[in-house]
Amino acid sequence: MAKPSIPKGTRDFTPIEMAKRNYIFNTIRDVYHLFGFQQIETPAMENLSTLMGKYGEEGDKLLFKILNSGDFLKGINRDDLTSDNVAKLASQLCEKGLRYDLTVPFARFVVMHRDEIAFPFKRYQIQPVWRADRPQKGRYREFFQCDADVVGSDSLINEVELIQIIDEVFFRFGTRVAIKMNNRKILTGIAEIIGQPEKIVDITVAIDKLDKIGLDKVNEELLSKEISQEAIDILQPIILLEGTNDEKIVKLKTILAGSETGLKGVEELEFILSKVSKLGIRCDLDLDLTLARGLNYYTGAIFEVKALDVQIGSITGGGRYDNLTGVFGMPNVSGVGISFGADRIFDVLNQLELYPEDSLQTTQLVFVNFGSEEESYCLDILMKVRKAGIRAEIYPEAAKMKKQMSYADNKRIPYVALVGANEMESGKINLKNMITGEQEPVTVEELISKLS
Repeated sequence: MAKPSIPKGTRDFTPIEMAKRNYIFNTIRDVYHLFGFQQIETPAMENLSTLMGKYGEEGDKLLFKILNSGDFLKGINRDDLTSDNVAKLASQLCEKGLRYDLTVPFARFVVMHRDEIAFPFKRYQIQPVWRADRPQKGRYREFFQCDADVVGSDSLINEVELIQIIDEVFFRFGTRVAIKMNNRKILTGIAEIIGQPEKIVDITVAIDKLDKIGLDKVNEELLSKEISQEAIDILQPIILLEGTNDEKIVKLKTILAGSETGLKGVEELEFILSKVSKLGIRCDLDLDLTLARGLNYYTGAIFEVKALDVQIGSITGGGRYDNLTGVFGMPNVSGVGISFGADRIFDVLNQLELYPEDSLQTTQLVFVNFGSEEESYCLDILMKVRKAGIRAEIYPEAAKMKKQMSYADNKRIPYVALVGANEMESGKINLKNMITGEQEPVTVEELISKLS
């Protein structure tokens, strides 16, 4: 019989790993609540008509499509089955797909529930998403996103608060990060001043890869997209712009003087940086003109967060999108959001060993089972202990002592309660500290006080 396995790019999680993941989710959830966000959920699968065309050509290729139920070949032209037109065939065989992110389903949610929600609407969502990507370190086909979005408000104060949320979350994790910022209007302005406005998507997709593939490869990709060498030469010093954020802003005002759209993007970034500078942000904030993010729906500020002490891809990202709900029949509703990549954060915290001991939520106390009479006696104590909020259990059968103690060791349970005939008679519990090996007789009240 073949050894069981799971698809590449997916993972199982042990109880300890789940405790760590829940620490991540709960930390992010607590910060979202601090800023007034409310939780929603959407289905794992959406109609493909909802998903297609929202992520650009490259994003569409990464959608997991679901075969129609029943006889999915019914009504299919047999010639199409043997053709090379995979996209056409998929459109006939599949009406649904697994969600690629949480933002597009959220836009669909807003349109469907517009009469039930108050604007501006601040929502957060912690759910898995799926991408048919090539698995590698830090990149999975199934992973969780932890999104927060505000829709129905044009105010850049929303961007300022999202930066504060990012800063607070990673401060609580004890992780050093850098927030990289840019603005799609600036990128549009750059495309205009190099004389290639119609090539904005090709330009942004290429320069977004600068960190991964290097300048030479970026230039090769730009040339392959029929962007002239002259335009590329003008582009180079812009994307390699150095200095402080303020110095870059000053230089951009000169560089983009001929682009109204580009200057609007500079103005927006200047406002955000000005407000944030007065808030005591602890993480690095860096204006990065190569940051483009591959999602076509961004229209204003864009964010990406990198861990400073671990080599891994982006661990948080987001940005402003002005009309995402418009494709679902609800135009002119601006939104802005961020998404924490829980799976990459999990890897970062693992590598840096930053999980607090009490976050693992393991059992604190286990009662040894000496037999039926002792078992009944312990069950009564267990009820009192659990009411006091102590995580406790009893070994389910009167097995050998060595087996029961090994169980406590394997689960990393710090305390073991031994209650035999003598303890029942004295009304005391023999409490063993599994870390130090010390034992002491305690009352139920003393036990609760010690472990609370």
